[in-house]
Amino acid sequence: MLVVHHLNESRSQRILWLLEELGTPYELKTYQRDAQTRLAPPELKAVNALGKSPIITDGDRTIIETGAIIDYVVRHYGGGRMQPDPKSADYDSYVQWLHYGEGSAMLPLMLHMYVGRLKEAGAPLHPRIQSEIANHLGFIDGHLKGRQFFVGDDLSGADIQMSFVAEVSRAQQTLPSYPSFNAWLDRMHERPAWKRGVEKGGAYALGR
Repeated sequence: MLVVHHLNESRSQRILWLLEELGTPYELKTYQRDAQTRLAPPELKAVNALGKSPIITDGDRTIIETGAIIDYVVRHYGGGRMQPDPKSADYDSYVQWLHYGEGSAMLPLMLHMYVGRLKEAGAPLHPRIQSEIANHLGFIDGHLKGRQFFVGDDLSGADIQMSFVAEVSRAQQTLPSYPSFNAWLDRMHERPAWKRGVEKGGAYALGR
């Protein structure tokens, strides 16, 4: 059976949502962050040497990285759902969002979180970081204007991937300035599968 190695308050929440949307059976193994350091426990390194989440194991296969996990789950368990036809132009857009979410959009959001911990020492970096956040969130918001989903007319793995960008942006109190992206996240939160994923994985507070 497919096993999700889930760290509380982490990117792995997206994988639970995806599996709940597909109705795919899975085993959930939960790991708790250290209350002081906020780091993952060493037990995760027994699954993968990086000790990061998400991780899935499926038989003798171990897959890391959210985008790769989404792609794997959709290909092996989706039955044609949650992605466009690979021969279509929408599929190229779908792959773009799978890479963009972590490859570009998350970087300034993570910098904002870490540099903020430096207090005054990080102040010189804030204007550039805020500029990049605005650049990326504006790009996403413009794409979503008049759209229900990131690609096509149905939920796809692209929506699953991009949800963490929205969640962190909301936790950092920047998302309300981008109405299309903000409304998209509200719609995702109303999905029964999203709610089931949170019930199983636990509520989370991001951006700390």
